[in-house]
Amino acid sequence: MKTVNEVSKLTGVSIRTLQYYDKIGLLKPAEYTGSGYRLYDDAALERLHQILLFRELEFPLKDIKDIVTRSDFDKRKALDQQLELLKLKKEHIENLIKMCRGLKLRGVKNMDFTAFDSRKLDEYAKKAKEQWGKTPEYREFEEKSKNRTKSEEESMMADFMKIFEEFGTMKEKDPACMEVQDQVKKFQGFITEHFYKCTKEILSGLGKMYAGGGEFTENIDKAGGEGTAEFTHKAIELYCK
Repeated sequence: MKTVNEVSKLTGVSIRTLQYYDKIGLLKPAEYTGSGYRLYDDAALERLHQILLFRELEFPLKDIKDIVTRSDFDKRKALDQQLELLKLKKEHIENLIKMCRGLKLRGVKNMDFTAFDSRKLDEYAKKAKEQWGKTPEYREFEEKSKNRTKSEEESMMADFMKIFEEFGTMKEKDPACMEVQDQVKKFQGFITEHFYKCTKEILSGLGKMYAGGGEFTENIDKAGGEGTAEFTHKAIELYCK
């Protein structure tokens, strides 16, 4: 077991940061002493290693927490990516050192700026981030849609838009009434069946997006008549509350 002070010295992560990681549930100590001091075991240090990798990829802490707590989190893949990032950083630094040595010998004549080019490193970091950035909902959507034929896709989308047509026929009703709320439940069920598990949090976000203007609002209003997107949004908000 290592104390929070020892972990800070070992990793370079400040004590305050480790305390914050504990507070938000990102990195919990293995146990606390009777006096309330944090103690970290090898498993906690491994988790910290993973967190630092995703910080290198510039992920927000909330997203890192979602990734490292997934049941399908691939530790080996994360380690392989960190090794590759370190190799690319080493190559980049060595190029800069070589350039500086050349400047000492030759001065500023015929300067070569290629040593400053970090595109290879940036591109790798970007691709690695994209791989981890897929949410469980996105992966579920990929799984459900991968074997659909074009005809099945078109039929499904027609059924999807029909739901908004039905919302359009209800626009004069109170969005809180049972009929409209049942329609929202039907809409939520459709998304869960054909796309991904539609929690109330996700459903609320969709409602805001649909009424937020642009192509989504235009298509929904085209299906159900002007004002359908805003009406759907109101009905969803009431349902989610």
